[in-house]
Amino acid sequence: MAKITFIEPDGKRLEFQAGPGDTLLEVAQENGIDLEGSCEGCMACSTCHVIVDGNWFSRLEPPSDDEKDMLDLAYGLTPTSRLGCQVEITDGLDGLVVALPSEHRNMQG
Repeated sequence: MAKITFIEPDGKRLEFQAGPGDTLLEVAQENGIDLEGSCEGCMACSTCHVIVDGNWFSRLEPPSDDEKDMLDLAYGLTPTSRLGCQVEITDGLDGLVVALPSEHRNMQG
């Protein structure tokens, strides 16, 4: 199990346990975090956009070109932005910290 910390737009920190293979989107939704994921994790929107803490970003698998394309549609894009549906939890991510952006854009048709 890995501890994952979500920081809400108001600065509130919420910590949850996640199992290997879970995605950040799944962890958020299972714990009542407001992370939409309107495409249900099939990488057809950017509503699960999260901002990974800079200390953790390099520990993640790099984003695919498709993920980068979807991130271009995200509100508040940063150099450490990722799609929550594409970040899979591993034992090496115990302590991961991600922030939720203040808004999301739903460009899904």
